[in-house]
Amino acid sequence: MSALHDRPGGVSRAASTEGHAPAQTGAASTAAYVASMPVVPAGAYAASMPVVPTYLDRIVPAVVRRLEERKRRRPQSELEAIAAPDRGASFAAALGGPEVSLIAEVKRSSPSKGPIRPDLEVGPLVEAYERSGARAVSVLTEEDFFGGNLEDLRVAAAHTRLPVLRKDFIVDPYQVHEARAYGASAVLLIAALLDDRLLEGLAALAGRLGLDVLLEVHDEAELARALAVEYAIVGINNRDLHSFEVSLDTTIRLAGLVPQGRLLVGESGIRDGDHVARLASSGVDGVLVGESILMSTDVGEAIAALMLPAPPVMLRPEGLTKMKEAR
Repeated sequence: MSALHDRPGGVSRAASTEGHAPAQTGAASTAAYVASMPVVPAGAYAASMPVVPTYLDRIVPAVVRRLEERKRRRPQSELEAIAAPDRGASFAAALGGPEVSLIAEVKRSSPSKGPIRPDLEVGPLVEAYERSGARAVSVLTEEDFFGGNLEDLRVAAAHTRLPVLRKDFIVDPYQVHEARAYGASAVLLIAALLDDRLLEGLAALAGRLGLDVLLEVHDEAELARALAVEYAIVGINNRDLHSFEVSLDTTIRLAGLVPQGRLLVGESGIRDGDHVARLASSGVDGVLVGESILMSTDVGEAIAALMLPAPPVMLRPEGLTKMKEAR
């Protein structure tokens, strides 16, 4: 089904949840992925980029180790046989309104900040998010650096009708099947982690399983690769992979390169209503926020300070340029 929304200035867009490409088979194995470390974008971009260590090089080996443990305990065929819980609204549809949408995050800690809210209770937290006007929930399921787990995903999905994103470092089809089985409506894929073949294969598998894809990028080269993945929602992470520095200018700079018909999410460093307004004015459909909400004693007040009133999603800079040229 498609939801068509009028944009400011009379421009419309569709958030489609059908028409995914058929799943590809024979995706690269985890072992092959580990053998290819350190991680750099593949294809023409990899050939021209230096191999510079990033925080991903610390996190992904731990992710793969735990992934292999889970695969030994439960074969993928068992995951595929599990009936997925009713996921309610789609993640893409939740971001398709005329005003910017909040994706509120469940996260206990992070490599950059350390402990954030280590004693959080997932059920009451996501219920508070829904009451406070969030349009979707993001759940960190990575264990060693973010303090999450798959049970957090299951509990979140059971306590809200909002669509839930599994946010993790996904490098294997098994993790996409886990996301479906534990109640996710969408999965995060990170362009910097995946070569083109694996990225396309994982995105197609997610589509076949009824999951939306939030495809995270950090720069122009990764964005070009992401735009080649049909139906993926583009997420622009404002955090530099190498320095950990955060700048909203990353999203604002790249937003004009994203076609008007493609949903766009801003991630990292969004701390107040002014930040949300700046991103909305650049054509961002949704903002993914964790730390600034979770560090508040009252998440409802924190969300209100961020989002009330929710600013309208404006035309992206490229869209404005095309309108002027057409006059």
